[in-house]
Amino acid sequence: MSDLQRLLKESWTLVEEQQDRLAGYFYARIFLRNPAVRDMFPMTMDVQRSRLLGAIVTAIQAVDDPERFDEYLRGLGRDHRKFQVVPEHYEVVGKALLDSLRTFARDQWTYEYDQAWRDAYDVIARKMLAGAESDCNPAWWHAEVMSHERRSRDIAVLTVRPIQQLEYRAGQYISMESPAHHPRVWRTYSVANAPRANGTMDFHVRAVGVGWLSGALVRRVTKGDMLRLAAPMGSMVLDRRSTRDIVFLAGGTGLSPIKALLDELTSFNRTRWVHLFFGARDRQDLYDLPYLQTLAEAYPWLSIVPVCSHDRGWGGEEGTVAEAAARYGPWRDHDFFVSGSPAMVKTSLRALAQMQVPHGRIRYDAFNDH
Repeated sequence: MSDLQRLLKESWTLVEEQQDRLAGYFYARIFLRNPAVRDMFPMTMDVQRSRLLGAIVTAIQAVDDPERFDEYLRGLGRDHRKFQVVPEHYEVVGKALLDSLRTFARDQWTYEYDQAWRDAYDVIARKMLAGAESDCNPAWWHAEVMSHERRSRDIAVLTVRPIQQLEYRAGQYISMESPAHHPRVWRTYSVANAPRANGTMDFHVRAVGVGWLSGALVRRVTKGDMLRLAAPMGSMVLDRRSTRDIVFLAGGTGLSPIKALLDELTSFNRTRWVHLFFGARDRQDLYDLPYLQTLAEAYPWLSIVPVCSHDRGWGGEEGTVAEAAARYGPWRDHDFFVSGSPAMVKTSLRALAQMQVPHGRIRYDAFNDH
């Protein structure tokens, strides 16, 4: 661990337990410095606060991983074009961030911590600006809902078609907005198919808690509605140069990018064995299992293992997907892809470390809203 990362992580522990209050103060400082910025955000800021802190913590954790750090921040810069962010906003955000950290860390804040955050934020801002400036695509794409299908009590599958061509890779995710229902509320969803000739894209959406946009996408959006899509992000893509067999760990609608990767594999794979562990709370939430089983029948290199964590005696594997995968190992010579909620990804990464799977063979994106 470098001195910079040590200082960032060490100083973050001073405020971590106060992050909700810190985030509220942070936004108040931004709006006080530049009141016009308030119009860029949704009326309710509850989810926005947690998303901001998630991005900050992710950047901190990746600062010693130059390749991932660079790719993530450039993508974040491209993505933030949808908010109509301009270079001057970065200065306002940087000052508000440091003011907030100093305020909540109180007398434990040191000059070394201050300089570390200044240096890190400078790198973050420069890389995000570079990503935004290098993008020749529109800030967002208008897309029409071509079909809407309810798959379970709280899951829907939407097929949309962008009006203009939108290029992405299987495994990536995209920010989405529904101007008719929740303007300025953007959430990220993984595309559930590899690129198609007709440009259509599938999204698996779960309505969770008070998630305004996800609830609208599941219960209110209908065929013919217009959505807005931002630039694709994410690095959980296939390395076609690898000859290693593959293990997919998918939890809930984290199946979306895995399904896209399977879609891509069906177009060229002949030699790599692929094992998919698909997990849900109960059998009713294994919403796409029939399709996956049909796919496995068509492609002998694919095996499907469904897993339920809260459905005792359902007839298949029980526990988490990571626990189920551990019973089928060893997997030290495989490439792993992990997709699901942040908690599921974290638990799975810990389990893979215990299974001695090299971290460099694990791909995941912890920045989406599965």
